[in-house]
Amino acid sequence: MTTGTRYWIAILAAVAGTGFWITGAWAQEALPMPVTPRVDSGDTAWVLASSALVLAMIMPGLALFYGGLVRSKNALGTIMQSVVILCLVSLIWVLFGYSLVFGPDRGGVIGGLAWAGLSGVGGEPHPRYGPTIPHVAFLVFQLMFAAFTPALITGAFAERMRFSALVLFAVLWSIFIYCPLAHWVWGGGWLRRLGALDFAGGAVVHISSGAAALACALALGRRRGYGTEYMAPHNLPLTLLGTGFLWFGWFGFNGGSALGANAVAGGAIVATHTAAATSALTWMFVEWLHRGKPTVLGVISGAVGGMAAITPGAGFVGPLWAIPIGFAAGSLSYVAIVWKGRIGYDDTLDVVGIHGIGGTVGILAVGLCASRLINPAGGDGLFFGNAGQLGIQAVTACAAAVFSFVGTSVILKLVNGLIGLRITSEEEAVGLDLSQHNERAYS
Repeated sequence: MTTGTRYWIAILAAVAGTGFWITGAWAQEALPMPVTPRVDSGDTAWVLASSALVLAMIMPGLALFYGGLVRSKNALGTIMQSVVILCLVSLIWVLFGYSLVFGPDRGGVIGGLAWAGLSGVGGEPHPRYGPTIPHVAFLVFQLMFAAFTPALITGAFAERMRFSALVLFAVLWSIFIYCPLAHWVWGGGWLRRLGALDFAGGAVVHISSGAAALACALALGRRRGYGTEYMAPHNLPLTLLGTGFLWFGWFGFNGGSALGANAVAGGAIVATHTAAATSALTWMFVEWLHRGKPTVLGVISGAVGGMAAITPGAGFVGPLWAIPIGFAAGSLSYVAIVWKGRIGYDDTLDVVGIHGIGGTVGILAVGLCASRLINPAGGDGLFFGNAGQLGIQAVTACAAAVFSFVGTSVILKLVNGLIGLRITSEEEAVGLDLSQHNERAYS
């Protein structure tokens, strides 16, 4: 075990101890009490529509967002990664992934295989996982989250990972990182029992992908010519179009997590839009002051960072709290990306700075400004009389980051030993499109 690994484990243990001291040890059962299940057509329609909105975030949203940010010789290869991950995770989810996350709890760590192959998952509602929607509707909504998360990570190693390594990495990461972590927070695992609040994936999606992205950037090393060659985005209008799909789809990502067409969903959408707008403007003005010119890339990066930051609290905080959350996300993410340039690691598309930092800001913000007046199924934060929630949220953020970083590092070593992670220097010079797929984005 490396010194760095021991350091992070020690931090996690210290924060966990603080959280347990604040909350008086384990909560007996923090999941909401079951209600009599009955399908509501309005709730069902909203969740199914939200599933489609989140699908649009992956394809074409993230695919175009990332595809425009890379150089033209890597555009198709980068788009291909998001598409293939969506397909791979979909099969994993239907076969056994959903059961591992939401199946009956096994020691607070993982779900069982009772629902493998969709056994017992049909048209009847589940009393905990959406008592007013068909169980299968909840499954497909959660599938989109499971596919979106590993697709985010690809931005960290854009332009230099073998396609075969990408396929194996995505499969292993989805099973051994995403499934346990999602169970800890959403499926009745130890963090949920502790009282963790993560409305739509600040820890499960954004912190986990940000920590994994850092591990990937360190493991694969810098791109050939990094720091000396011109590596600007080849098509910012394409990236702007992808941002539009992400923003559009995020209303389903956060609003759909209310699992019903209700006031919580409406408040989550307002908070999401407000945080995105605030963070975009914050990034623009900070960049303007720092570099002398505002950029399109800065505005859209800020918008995505703001949506990442509001994700864990969209259904727990009042919409006006989205303004300071968006401000913090826009400014801190910008600073993190400036520091990245000084430190020298090559996170190609700034997954760590945007999603890792944004998710951390959001998870901690829930511990400050969550209110049961907004969502009785949630909790109160420090500003509403419950200081212990901030400790729980800090434990959640550390647990997600450490587990994802260490686990991802192990998976990367395994994949590298089996088939090799990185393309050759010659293939990198040619680009992913030709070397990995024998295609060109542009003729």
